[in-house]
Formats: sequence, structure tokens, C-alpha cells
Amino acid sequence: MKPIIDLHIHTISSGHAYSTLLEIVQYAKGIGLPTIGISDHAPGMPGGAHIFHFFNMRILPREIDGVRVLRGVEVNIMDHKGTIDVDQRLLRKCDYAIASLHPPCIPFGDVDTNTQTLIKVMGIEGIQIIGHPDDDRYPLDYDTLAYAAKKHNVLLEINNSSMNGFSARSNSKFVIKELLEACKRHRTYVIFGSDAHISFDVGNFTYCKEIVDECDFPMELVVNHQLDKLKQFLPKIFE
Repeated sequence: MKPIIDLHIHTISSGHAYSTLLEIVQYAKGIGLPTIGISDHAPGMPGGAHIFHFFNMRILPREIDGVRVLRGVEVNIMDHKGTIDVDQRLLRKCDYAIASLHPPCIPFGDVDTNTQTLIKVMGIEGIQIIGHPDDDRYPLDYDTLAYAAKKHNVLLEINNSSMNGFSARSNSKFVIKELLEACKRHRTYVIFGSDAHISFDVGNFTYCKEIVDECDFPMELVVNHQLDKLKQFLPKIFE
């Protein structure tokens, strides 16, 4: 099955990425990816985009050179109370939001603390995806997390960049296997994300595909290939 969407893509506005929006669009067109989502880092990340960046996304064309462009944000979880670095006014302006744990923004916690933090964030209106829950510096109870994600109608991300050998995240491939087994048990849906920080990684799900095959994870629980499931989890992107 060919993916139809990649929602975890960073432009130069994230401060530590290397491609412009136009370069990303051109690459997506070249590989036949019809829809991309731009999800630059929110201001809590050092070097991240200013809040004005996200409010000004209204100027982005909905389609560029035949590629549909969605307006997203990767928000940073700032404490173990589940505080994020943007407000509801901004979330309402975005087509979707990914919420992630990043070491510059939040300290490492124990299994219960980290798990409950992510569950609190799942309850925030406008959060549709939990980004890269695959870093064992933030240990998680994956059974509890998968159950909660299904309950909250939130997608858990399988992050390609976590497994590419360059990521600072720890032990991700092993951790993702635990995550996939929990999602399989609870029939929890996941989404592949390239987490591209350069245009050449857009739509790159090589490691995601390898690990779901290795885990015999059912592809019907992966939404990147299914328009009807994308509508279920991300209704705003079809408005």
C-alpha cells in the first residue's frame, strides 16, 4: 500500500532543519506523495518557530504544484502536568497538532509520570498525534498508553527518524516493538511520520515499514494509507 500523507515535516523555520517549504513540496511531488503536513516546532523548543509563524500559516496556499499542504504544529510538552507551549487559539488555527516530549523542554520522569503526562496531553482539544513515544529516556507503560490513545481517539506515531541511526533518542527500535505489540493488543491506530528535517526524508517510512513487518503488525491499523481512517482521526484536514 502506498502512503498518501506525511504529517511530520520540518522546514527551516524549526531552526535546526534544512529545507524550505518549496523544496519540500517539490520533493513530495517527485515521489508521488499527494499530501504533506508542515509541523514546525512550537516556541518552547530552543530555536523553534515564533508564535507568529503559526498564525501566519493562513497565507500558505492549500495546494502548491499539485501537492496539498496542511498547516500543523509540533507542540512541546513543558511539564509533567501536561502543559504545552501553545494555547487553544493557535491550535484552532492549525489543521492538526503533534505533541511530543523533547529533552530541552521537559525533564525525564519515571514510567508512571511520563505515561500520565502523555495521557493528560491526549485530553487537550486539538491534539491528534503523540509524536515519537519511543525514547527510553522517557520510559512509558505502553499497554496503558495504547489503551488511552484508543479511548481519546489519538494516534500514536511510529517515527522513521527515531530508527535511522542518527537520532538522539535512546533504544527506539526496541521500544517501538513494545509499542506496536501494545497497539496490536488494543487495536490502537498508529501513524507513520518521517520527522523529516530535510526535503530528502519527506515520505520516507523505510524503517517504519520494516518494523511493522518484523512485528507482524496489521497494516489496517496504520492510517497513512487509508483515507477513511484519516478522516476519523483528523477531521479538520478534510474541511
